[in-house]
Amino acid sequence: MLAFFKALDSLVWGIPLLVLLVGTGIYLSFRLGLVQVLKLPLAFKLIFTEDKGEGDISSFAALSTALAATVGTGNIVGVATAIKAGGPGALFWMWVAAFFGMATKYAEGLLAIKYRTKDANGDVSGGPMYYILNGMGQKWKPLAVFFALAGILVAFLGIGTFSQVNSITASLKNSFNWPPQIVSLLIAVIVAVIIFGGIQSISKVSEKIVPFMAVAYILATLTVIFINYDHIIPALQQIFSGAFTGTAAVGGFAGALVKDAIQNGIARGVFSNESGLGSAPIAAAAAKTNEPAEQGLISMTGTFIDTIIICTLTGLAIIVTGKWTVKGLEGAPLTQSAFATVFGNLGVLVLTLCLVLFAFTTILGWSYYGERCFEFLFGTKHISVYRFIFIIMVALGGFLELDLIWTVADIVNGLMAIPNLIALLVLSPIIIAETKHYFKNKKHLLS
Repeated sequence: MLAFFKALDSLVWGIPLLVLLVGTGIYLSFRLGLVQVLKLPLAFKLIFTEDKGEGDISSFAALSTALAATVGTGNIVGVATAIKAGGPGALFWMWVAAFFGMATKYAEGLLAIKYRTKDANGDVSGGPMYYILNGMGQKWKPLAVFFALAGILVAFLGIGTFSQVNSITASLKNSFNWPPQIVSLLIAVIVAVIIFGGIQSISKVSEKIVPFMAVAYILATLTVIFINYDHIIPALQQIFSGAFTGTAAVGGFAGALVKDAIQNGIARGVFSNESGLGSAPIAAAAAKTNEPAEQGLISMTGTFIDTIIICTLTGLAIIVTGKWTVKGLEGAPLTQSAFATVFGNLGVLVLTLCLVLFAFTTILGWSYYGERCFEFLFGTKHISVYRFIFIIMVALGGFLELDLIWTVADIVNGLMAIPNLIALLVLSPIIIAETKHYFKNKKHLLS
């Protein structure tokens, strides 16, 4: 079974999808005048401005919910997996994916506000399925349906449940020898209490946990890096050389080709920041704003925080400590081992806490993403059915093997990205026109 899924993964994440993913980001970057560079200070300023407009939650809450879904095991386990499989050069390709992905995320956030609607309960609904249908027309409805189906699969089988729960259970078993089955059931109960409160409940939890866990993790990784300061320059050399020449065998590491670095870097980068996946605009659509471009700017900061900052720090911590070359170390234990070189057993406990919080909030974020996709297909009457199935999937997360989980997650991620990227390209003239109009009429914001 694993061999079959790996073959399917290679097919889905082949050259065509990588070109479509990065190519869309490159195209949007230049058509939007490198918005991710020139407008980044404004984007951070907007996060903390007063919200004025219709919506269910504040722009900060929408960003926190999106970050709750993106800042997860991809930042700890995903980075470790990418470096283990593709060598240090994989981190460079994560940066490439993130840089151009910021423009993609901007476009997603803009379209989310422009084409959002309300469901039968009066709650905001938005995301790729709506900007495909409302922006591109009824003839494109099959593409919207395909996206929604893929979104539900990602929520049930990919980022939303199995990979997160498995990472939590593996980490807690490694640190405290807690039984994975019991932990899975406990997580399922807590998730059930929160998600039945809807987006307001999810966003309230995210607003409190996300800033705390991000700051704690950043401080911990910076400590590991600075204590190994003499290895920072060699680590950067390994990252840049490995990105273009591959990585020769070192210690227990088998050696990676350039192809491995590119594929693992981009795939894990997308898994972590979700740029191009179409998930973040589902949360962005709920923001209290009437300016599509403003929410686009706020949305793109999520990719910057997630990958350019947090994933980079994780990767450097793993490389400067040299733990990526140790045979048999992979996933969460690899990152834990890097932390342990500085903090000892305390480092393992700190990382375990961060991983549990990261993964838990990702589960919450993806419960909402999958729910909006489910609502698009089946309406609001059966939302409770979706929630019960989601909780069951969470409970099952601790019973599967890591390798199979990441492979399945990669496959369904790719399926979700395809219709969203097509929509971004088709609707790019609208994205560009909306952006020009906003900056022409909002020049005072730049002062």
